[in-house]
Amino acid sequence: MTIEKTPIEGLLILQTENHEDNRGSFQKLFNRDFFLEHGLATDFCEFYYSLNRKDVVRGMHFQTPPADHVKMVYVSHGRIMDAVVDIRKGSATYGKCFTIELDDKQGRYLYIPKGLAHGFVSLADETIVNYAQTSCYDRDHDCGVDSMSVGVDWGVADPIRSGRDLTFPALENFESPF
Repeated sequence: MTIEKTPIEGLLILQTENHEDNRGSFQKLFNRDFFLEHGLATDFCEFYYSLNRKDVVRGMHFQTPPADHVKMVYVSHGRIMDAVVDIRKGSATYGKCFTIELDDKQGRYLYIPKGLAHGFVSLADETIVNYAQTSCYDRDHDCGVDSMSVGVDWGVADPIRSGRDLTFPALENFESPF
């Protein structure tokens, strides 16, 4: 496993080794000793996934303190353009967005620290996006900013978005708790 830094402090691209043979393939996404050696969180307490149609835009999601969390995101089937925006007041990259294509072939995934909002657009039908978080879902701290306000070209003329995501404030109108 390798780690690549991004322009946003703490946001990392993790790269697994893809082992293939006549049975198929195998990727190890988490190794506690490796994470500890590199100062990464290991206390993941919730794992889930979403199944997505092409042109679905989800985000930009996060949880506010004290239920905020580190999040890992990877794609086990299909592909997405993933987006992360820094919403930490005082950060040198506040309001800046990082995008990356993730798919089920490359073995890349994101390690997202607290204080960053996350979203993506599905680039293929039946895309499965997996998440691991260091805190459990908390309705009272579940939050987001409008994905159309973060400066990302989602590449979709008519994105499929949830009613909940449509209620989020624009980034410029959001008062960050981070």
